[in-house]
Amino acid sequence: MTILVTDRGFGPVPAPAGETLDLASDADLSALEADLSALSLIRVDFPSAADGRGFTLGRRLRDMGYAGTLHAKGAMISDQYAMARRSGFDAVEIPEETAARQPEDQWQFRADWQQNDYRSRFAG
Repeated sequence: MTILVTDRGFGPVPAPAGETLDLASDADLSALEADLSALSLIRVDFPSAADGRGFTLGRRLRDMGYAGTLHAKGAMISDQYAMARRSGFDAVEIPEETAARQPEDQWQFRADWQQNDYRSRFAG
């Protein structure tokens, strides 16, 4: 089973409503730009906690104008939650095993990602 991590904590992964796309961490986004508006959910795979390519894909999708729901999925750790949110992801899908090793409070500790975003110091 998969757990959905949001700023509010753990919850079940809802059934997708609408067009969904699963992307590998090495996906080429160039052919996708015209179809972004038709997608309601994009899930980007994180095959390893040491593989940061998914963060780049998340940011690029948002920069390309994708306004739907964006999930990071796979091998992430709680320390990466704030980076996922800053990269444009709305939530993270983790396996139950990860949730057992890193309980909800460890993820919630990083839910203040906006307050601690270095870029907020340059806004104005």
